[in-house]
Amino acid sequence: MQVSVEATGTLERKMTVAVPAERVDQEVQKRLQSLSRTVKLPGFRPGKVPAKVVASKYGPKVRQEVMDEVTRSSFYEALSAEKLQPAGLPVFEPQPSAESDSLEYTATFEVFPEVKLTSFDGVSVEKPVAEISEADIDGMIEKMRRQRVEWQAVERAAQAEDQLVIDFVGTIDGEKFAGGEGNNVTLVLGSGTFIPGFEDQLTGASKGDETVVNVTFPEGYQSTELAGKEAQFAVTVQTVSEAKLPEIDEDFARNYGIDSLDDLRGELSKSMQYELDQAIKGKTKQAVMDMLFEKNPLDLPKSLVDDEIEALMNQMKNNLSKQGVPLEGLDLNGKMYEDQARRRVTLSLLISEIVKANDIKASPEKIRETVESVASTYDTPDEVVKWYYAERERLGQIESVVLEELVVEWVLGKIQIDEQSTTFEALMDRSDK
Repeated sequence: MQVSVEATGTLERKMTVAVPAERVDQEVQKRLQSLSRTVKLPGFRPGKVPAKVVASKYGPKVRQEVMDEVTRSSFYEALSAEKLQPAGLPVFEPQPSAESDSLEYTATFEVFPEVKLTSFDGVSVEKPVAEISEADIDGMIEKMRRQRVEWQAVERAAQAEDQLVIDFVGTIDGEKFAGGEGNNVTLVLGSGTFIPGFEDQLTGASKGDETVVNVTFPEGYQSTELAGKEAQFAVTVQTVSEAKLPEIDEDFARNYGIDSLDDLRGELSKSMQYELDQAIKGKTKQAVMDMLFEKNPLDLPKSLVDDEIEALMNQMKNNLSKQGVPLEGLDLNGKMYEDQARRRVTLSLLISEIVKANDIKASPEKIRETVESVASTYDTPDEVVKWYYAERERLGQIESVVLEELVVEWVLGKIQIDEQSTTFEALMDRSDK
């Protein structure tokens, strides 16, 4: 077998392969002989069909099958001989040969880039540092308290944090617009759920009041046809209610299945510490990944980027489908995902190189520990653990997470870590964005 390789681009290669006719012929004859022992043709007993008849009837089809299989097998043999690692599938093109019965073809494909990490000398990343304070626990209890709010109708003017039930009709230049009407809509003043300025103009309104609210839609409003436009809303106030919050006492704790307020604070402290640890780990990992991506630019195979774009679009479609959004007629633009896809492909190649170069392995114990940590956040952790171990693919996802964490630990051992003091509340706010 003769092989030659030509670089037709930074990562693209064109490989020409010539396979001797004998290799194809021998396999064709072998298959025809096997076929003659089983084939059934009119006028012949099974196993007694002459070789010439079998070759005449099945020869072209068998030869094509053999040519296709030899093309694939010889391609991978040539890759091994030339020490090439393809990224994506090749494009085969048959070529005319000086020998009529020999097989010659070209295979065009991309190869993986050579990955060489830049030096970590002088490199640093920020790591947030925070502790759970009593004030943080107080704040969490207050959020829980507000989740159990009851609304009581009042006969007075509306104040901040009151709940209103309103009807409204919106117009622009005197004309109604899509989505501009609502009946029996609940609104808490100060919640910021409506257009900026809308809620402020309802402060002081009372039950039965009719008023006009003037607002300007933000420039970045989700409905582009409304963005930046001035609108008037005719609003009728149906009811005004004030919040009645439960007392923070032993009964409050028992509503959450906990015997005492002290025990509730203890449980909250544990769960908040877990959230804090995860947020710190996530922020630190993000900082490490950002650093790796910025300092190690790579030429990327187009096929890998295209595959990642396709995966991201499918993920978006799945998410929209789960939200009940109809997918019929949905046309996602792959360009929207290109930057994200390039980042993910780059980081995947960098992580793979670090894992290989440093013989980093995810031990069964570490995988188990991670599975149990994930499972602990569910009501039935034992069932979740069994679910992960029931299929190799699921466990493989955990293994990938563990390898990424081990890579982050390895990188952190090579660089400077700048600890940045923050608070639980600030870190949670940032992690939610």
